[in-house]
Amino acid sequence: MTERLDTADGPVGSPAPAEAVAVAPDDRPPERGAGLSAAEVAARVEAGQVNDVPSRSSRSLGEIVRANLFTRINAIIGVLFVIIMIVGPVQDGLFGGVILANTVIGIIQELRAKRTLDQLAIVGETRPSVWRDGRLAEIAPSEVVIDDIIEIGPGDKIVVDGRTVASDNLEVDESLLTGEADPVVKEPGDPVMSGSFVVAGTGAFATTRVGRDAYAAQLAEEAKRFTLVDSELRQGISTILKYVTYVIIPAGIALIISQFMINDGDLPEAVRRMVGGLVPMVPEGLVLLTSIAFAVGVVRLGQKQCLVQELPAIEGLARVDTVCLDKTGTLTQAAMDVEEVRAVEDGVPLEDVLGALGTADERPNASLQAVIDRFPAPDGWTVRAGAPFSSARKWSGATLTDASGTTATWLLGAPDVLLPAGHPVLADADSYGSRGLRVLLLARTGDDLDTLLADPGRASGSATAAALVVIKQRIRPEAHETLRYFADQGVDSKVISGDNALSVGAVARGLDLPGAEHPVDARSLPQEKEELADAVEANSVFGRVGPQQKRDMVGALQSRGHTVAMTGDGVNDVLALKDADIAVAMGSGSPASRGVAQIVLLNNSFSSLPSVVAEGRRVIGNIERVANLFLTKTVYGALLAVVVVLAQVPYPFLPRHLTLIGSLTIGIPAFFLALAPNAERAKSDFVGRVLRFAVPAGALAAAATIGSYFMARAVYDGDLEAETSIACLTLFLVALWALAVIARPYTWWRVLLVAGMGLAFVTVLAVPFLQEFFQIELVGVQAPWTAVAVAAAAGAALEIIWSVLRRRARQEEAAA
Repeated sequence: MTERLDTADGPVGSPAPAEAVAVAPDDRPPERGAGLSAAEVAARVEAGQVNDVPSRSSRSLGEIVRANLFTRINAIIGVLFVIIMIVGPVQDGLFGGVILANTVIGIIQELRAKRTLDQLAIVGETRPSVWRDGRLAEIAPSEVVIDDIIEIGPGDKIVVDGRTVASDNLEVDESLLTGEADPVVKEPGDPVMSGSFVVAGTGAFATTRVGRDAYAAQLAEEAKRFTLVDSELRQGISTILKYVTYVIIPAGIALIISQFMINDGDLPEAVRRMVGGLVPMVPEGLVLLTSIAFAVGVVRLGQKQCLVQELPAIEGLARVDTVCLDKTGTLTQAAMDVEEVRAVEDGVPLEDVLGALGTADERPNASLQAVIDRFPAPDGWTVRAGAPFSSARKWSGATLTDASGTTATWLLGAPDVLLPAGHPVLADADSYGSRGLRVLLLARTGDDLDTLLADPGRASGSATAAALVVIKQRIRPEAHETLRYFADQGVDSKVISGDNALSVGAVARGLDLPGAEHPVDARSLPQEKEELADAVEANSVFGRVGPQQKRDMVGALQSRGHTVAMTGDGVNDVLALKDADIAVAMGSGSPASRGVAQIVLLNNSFSSLPSVVAEGRRVIGNIERVANLFLTKTVYGALLAVVVVLAQVPYPFLPRHLTLIGSLTIGIPAFFLALAPNAERAKSDFVGRVLRFAVPAGALAAAATIGSYFMARAVYDGDLEAETSIACLTLFLVALWALAVIARPYTWWRVLLVAGMGLAFVTVLAVPFLQEFFQIELVGVQAPWTAVAVAAAAGAALEIIWSVLRRRARQEEAAA
């Protein structure tokens, strides 16, 4: 079973790690095995010496309220609302109610997502084993106090700072904190830092710094580690809003001046017309719907036992074009079975040796656990010394004394590491590996363990083969369908494993992975970055990959412009997980791998990944749809304002008119479209694609509206209410046409949605109370039908633009 490397809560290069806090002799905690009493724990909690770092799973209630309430959009709309409330009437302030409702809905949806995240985070969180009152108990990280004695083993994340009090070949990886790639051997008295993790051996440490004083917590606060996932959606929307703000300020000044002059000094009327001109420029629901789409995605995935630890990760995985898969624990189940033990040397009590080796490691990996399950510990055998499995060495070992008193050192590990190239036993090992079986070599060595640990390469020269232990791996039943899904979606799958390349290739062939017939031994890969990138792009299956190599391979793919997801379940995947664009860990994996992952599959089901991809695509595709609508409104709002200022005519709308049109053509339908199913593949250049539709669509809407408005001014000769009604009719029809275009491909509910919005507008035109409330009344026949004709011409032009954009998109997709 492959083991995994680094987990850390912050970037390299921050302040030097804090030294362990000295403990006065009288207050020194008891050594491993007793721990603090309940009274001592209570005293430390009372003194604030508890690990109270907030969970990263979600924002607090206050943060959620502030994030939804105090936004740039709400500030703009709020100011306009206050101005309208001063000059009246109330129906011109309806847009303020829409913003209030949007804000409340956004808070409710995010609170719902927060509840889901927090519940799942409790299930998936790292729970350290702590000695309390002489007993070992698993507790929440937030319950750890100063002087607690915490037990650690392979894959465990070190949650607070401390000093080592017990060590059994304990090796800790601190590379994500210090930049040093080699594991550090820890002896009693040595400091350990939060954010590092155990790669081999077992031990215990006494906590010296907790909460915000701990090293990783300081790094996290400085670097804001938990917002690492890049979100093109959020960045694009932020860019759009920034420029909208720049446009609104001068437009507002120009509008108020022009409307004041045109309305003969009637300030209230000038203010109403000015606000009417500014309201459509503000894409008030865009940020809200983006947040809601992410929040609903979190809830949906949470129902499938998928913990999204960073919200934009939903979007990120949908943009991935390459997924790197660790074999063990991802394509295969963590549990294994011993299939066969083939003796190489006669006269060796294989079952007894294997059973005794199983007792030498307190935290066995999956391979050793399979051996333990098959061979019980023999009577009369004792362990003199032990070396736990290390993914860097690729072997474990122990010095054993049998029942007769004979002592020997035994190793269990990768045959091609323990034996020199060309050894005849390797051919037998490869024959098993080519069938997808995992093969371990049991070997006897004349060197002592200390010598081998100091120089692991000596093992291949001193080991004598005793037997091959053949282990059968259980392929996850869902792996085949999941890999086929990725292939159908144009996502390349790369299997990178620490196992023998032939074995990895056999598993991959069984799953019909393209390129599986040519597995690559990673030890033969070039070191130079460009050559490595060529090799990784050209091949799909890699074996004997070291932890640092996994990281290098991810970086090589990224250097070629790929968006890379990495899946894994143990400590030797952590470096690659940390560097990948999106990291996915199994819920049953090591705390280290779960700690750095943005997505944790709590049900350990690889088949959950397509759900995450689909949810991300739903979010991206739907937000792009509604962004087209909102930005179209912004464009026609800005152009109308410019024309009105230049032509020195009354602005054709009051705020109530644009609230009605915006609600029926954008606000209400956008809620449905933002949460609808959407399987379109995610594409880059979000802002560019939105603007390519919104600018011409908005220009057409503005041109049609201005044309109808000037025509109405000639027909009605100063009847501003009648002129406004014609402009409203034209703008609504063009905006409804844009909605009909964006809503494609049609389903029954989308047709009903568009038709329902049209029917609602007809109802306003037909009901006297609504006519008076919204101040809309069509007068005569010629002007209204002329407005319909103008809107139809704009709609036809919009169809041509949409056709050109679709053809361009298909060409780009084909080229990719």
